[in-house]
Amino acid sequence: MITAGIDIGSATTKVVLMKDEGILSYSIVPTGVNGREAAEKAFKNALVKAGIEMNDVKGIVATGYGRIRAPFTDKRVTEITCHARGVLHELRNAGTVIDIGGQDSKVISIGSSGRVVDFVMNDRCAAGTGRFLEVTAHALGINVSEMGGLALKSSNPLRISSMCTVFAESEVISLLAQGESKEDIIAGLHESISERISSMLNRISVQKEVVLTGGVAKNAGIIKSLERKLKMKIIVPLEPQISGAVGAALIAQE
Repeated sequence: MITAGIDIGSATTKVVLMKDEGILSYSIVPTGVNGREAAEKAFKNALVKAGIEMNDVKGIVATGYGRIRAPFTDKRVTEITCHARGVLHELRNAGTVIDIGGQDSKVISIGSSGRVVDFVMNDRCAAGTGRFLEVTAHALGINVSEMGGLALKSSNPLRISSMCTVFAESEVISLLAQGESKEDIIAGLHESISERISSMLNRISVQKEVVLTGGVAKNAGIIKSLERKLKMKIIVPLEPQISGAVGAALIAQE
């Protein structure tokens, strides 16, 4: 049976098509100002990649920040549940998920059955999220995709005192004016995010395997920073942005 999972996030919208438990195709597009249009575009892209038609899809589950805007869905499920299912599908084991998205971050403890044991979510501000990195990257005059590589060149990560996106942007500009290197500033930003994630992890029961998902998981500097802070290996899926959509498609299988 072919099913689809639609994950409408604040920054990107993901669609995954699955046949039984195998991924047929997936698509990632910017959400922009219209989550419904983004979902329709991503769905169409995924159908083309898989070489199938809309009527071949027998079940559709939506998740994520904008799931209420998702068209043609059979069910809507929270991103906490979908991320747990998606990561368990890849790990085949209990674990802890750190998901850093465009506008929120969350940590989820998963039991061996795929049940969510505990979770903590930060969705009140953009501190420590993809948006936080985008704003500070702009202040540094670089593309956010460059941040990971530059941070790895740092020999002296600077202390960033504010996690508020607006104040952190001002702090970055001030540090640049003082002659500090972009590499050390970025490494300091990553350390701030790792500190925040560590505090969130301290509030739940952490399982043995720790998985990082979301667009920020493509930042090598964040991965290294988290590994140093948590003193453990961080697992990153081959495509860390689609875990929620994978979980939604698996739930649709049921």
